Amino acid sequence: MIRVVLTCVLFFVALPLRAEVDIKEVTSPGGIKAWLVEEPSIPFVALELRFKGGASLDAPGKRGATNLMMGLLEEGAGELDARGFARAAESLAASFSYTAGDDAVSVSARFLTENRDKAVDLLRLSLVDPTFPEQAVERVRGQVLSGLRSDMKDPNAIAGRAFKAMAFGDHPYGTPYEGSLESVSALSRDDLVAAHKAVLARDRLYVSAVGDITAEDLGILLDTLLGDLPETGAPMPEPAELRLEGGVEVVEFDTPQSVAHFGQKGLERDDEDFFAAYVMNVILGGGGFESRLMTEVREKRGLTYGVYSYLVPKDHAALYLGSVASANDRIAEAISVIRAEWERLVEEGVTQDELDKAKALLTGAYPLRFDGNGAIARIMVGMQLDDLPIDYIKTRNDKVNAVTREDVNRVARELLDPEGLQFVVAGKPEGL
Repeated sequence: MIRVVLTCVLFFVALPLRAEVDIKEVTSPGGIKAWLVEEPSIPFVALELRFKGGASLDAPGKRGATNLMMGLLEEGAGELDARGFARAAESLAASFSYTAGDDAVSVSARFLTENRDKAVDLLRLSLVDPTFPEQAVERVRGQVLSGLRSDMKDPNAIAGRAFKAMAFGDHPYGTPYEGSLESVSALSRDDLVAAHKAVLARDRLYVSAVGDITAEDLGILLDTLLGDLPETGAPMPEPAELRLEGGVEVVEFDTPQSVAHFGQKGLERDDEDFFAAYVMNVILGGGGFESRLMTEVREKRGLTYGVYSYLVPKDHAALYLGSVASANDRIAEAISVIRAEWERLVEEGVTQDELDKAKALLTGAYPLRFDGNGAIARIMVGMQLDDLPIDYIKTRNDKVNAVTREDVNRVARELLDPEGLQFVVAGKPEGL
């Protein structure tokens, strides 16, 4: 992932640690919708933009174009070259970042109230009028290629890429959104211009803002910043067909420690059983040192420093994934234990004590996420992407607490598939 961050001043504005946030829905005069939390006590605004579709909208044969394009938005815009853009942002004490991902591209902005108009004008240049100058393209392309070469020597990256290829085949999810050495090397400036038009469009836009700004002012800001973007972008990709059949696949790589990525079919974010599955995963592999996988694989047997599982409800496929690293002569045992824990949860379910601890962990940690304007803005824009209701922050812990032991055990029986659990191992594992 390219993450371009221009940091002139470190903005950290703490709000009370609470999960009660007064969100307003704002519609600009031009019809752009956003969610807003007004916090006028400090003269600062955090703004988050998301464009759904992301790198999955790369044109055929142009893998990595969206990622490279996002890394170039502040490397030349309007009449400014990269140095001029950086100096302008520094003079305003503004911070911008641009990030690409499989399902969305992200733009984050932080600026002081007194410099709001000039900061928005500068950000607008990068979004509406990037110039993609040749020198900057080659410099950022070189950074991407360096990262790709580094990944070729990283067993974790090797296992992850092989797992994606096995799971998704020719779908965009089947290849890294950063692209390959070949595809990135072949990208032209015209490809970057096309990616810009395909991805940064108003018909897939989500916005949140937190800080010292009123609803009226935010509406004007949105039209100024985003009103000149294309109305529509490229069509969204088709749903991905998950091709995991279970078993173990080995990718030979000379390293003393093997890395395994594992997974199976998951649950969509809007599935009525999602919260039960979420709580179940905390017990199985998502609860840190309290989880069953960590207890059985690390604490009891010393097979790894860490093993984790997590639900991944992507826009076009839902997965239940995990990862573990272990010495070549012990990775086979680690895989055996993980599969056994998958089976044990199906057959025995969870205890009431496990359920109570998992729910306490989830509900107790939730308010700690709201530790600043930027964090709240990111959470709100994520809620919009997931099509969650505007009162979700207030009701989320109630949904966790409503999960019963019967819910978790039923979902474990329906969701977990020990035989279909697929492992991809990068390394020189023994006994596999």
